[in-house]
Amino acid sequence: MRWKWGFGVLIAFTAVAAADPSAESGDDDATWLAVVRQTPFWESQGVAENLATIRTWVLLSQSYCQEPQRHLLFDHRGQFLSYIDNGASPSETIERLNQTRKQLAEKGRASYWHPGADDRRGYPLALACHQPFVDIQEATARLLGKGEDYRVWGTWDGISVGTKNDRVSLVELFRVVYEHRREQGRFTFPDSVMSSFLGKTIIESGAQKNALSSKAARGIMQLRPEVLDDCEIPQAFRLHRMAQVDCALRLVEQNHRNLREPFEATFGDLPDAKRERLYGLLLTQAYQIGVGRTVQLLTDDELGRAARYFAEHHTRFSAEDIQVGMIYHNVGREDIGLRTLYYVTDIRLAQQALCATEGMTDHAWCAD
Repeated sequence: MRWKWGFGVLIAFTAVAAADPSAESGDDDATWLAVVRQTPFWESQGVAENLATIRTWVLLSQSYCQEPQRHLLFDHRGQFLSYIDNGASPSETIERLNQTRKQLAEKGRASYWHPGADDRRGYPLALACHQPFVDIQEATARLLGKGEDYRVWGTWDGISVGTKNDRVSLVELFRVVYEHRREQGRFTFPDSVMSSFLGKTIIESGAQKNALSSKAARGIMQLRPEVLDDCEIPQAFRLHRMAQVDCALRLVEQNHRNLREPFEATFGDLPDAKRERLYGLLLTQAYQIGVGRTVQLLTDDELGRAARYFAEHHTRFSAEDIQVGMIYHNVGREDIGLRTLYYVTDIRLAQQALCATEGMTDHAWCAD
């Protein structure tokens, strides 16, 4: 089965007061990115919670997204404003969105409105409820081995899990691989990372063995060929779930060893619990954008401006606000795009959904 990233397009939050609503010509992305650059750092306060609310409705089909054929509209801080029922065609849906945008501005609920089109982002921002390629409930069932087809057994590099007649869940597979390598002294990253690691599996592959992304990332852990090469995984075993988990955890360890020192140099003065929470979020982010780019967000003269501001004023922001703010204020730089903006938030939501299920509420990895 071919997996597609199908969470819909989430348009990033913007400080719209700095934008020129009449600027409809030219490079729309350039106009939008100019607005991002003018957004003050302090506007990140509370945005992570707003973003999580919107993404929860979409990913879990809740609230206004219980009816999937809808779009949500929200402002530059992620605050919900309204919704529309989709039209009979994409063009009719766009027309309805633009009509609602205009009404919101006329009623003073939005600072201004800007029409959207097939190739242009509108304001207030819009997000589709319908996400045909994501099913957190089904992916969670796969991880927990709720059906016989979802249970596994096998061996890999001296590690064994389950038997042909006594198969286990994917969560158990993760535990066995992780604890085996940790006992060998190969892993030093915090235990708390593992619940995010499970959430990442839900978001990236739906816990499907044969998942394949448009960028050639393969398997349950969505590993690219060059990463599988680095892990020396033979071609015949590249979709082997134990091999994939082992390789992905090695990547987390590599990221941890490279990220910890620059992180401490920037955020070492944060209170312990908040510092470790933020570190886990950024270590999760590093899996998607690479540890090199994550380090740049901490150390680079330009990319690190947001991090330095948040470190100085950390009492005003949650760990989640800081992580979202570091990404938002650098969208458009170093290949940091919109998917990156909500990647960690979606993983947190998947992790929370998993840890709320029967059998996981008391699991060591779900302790928070």
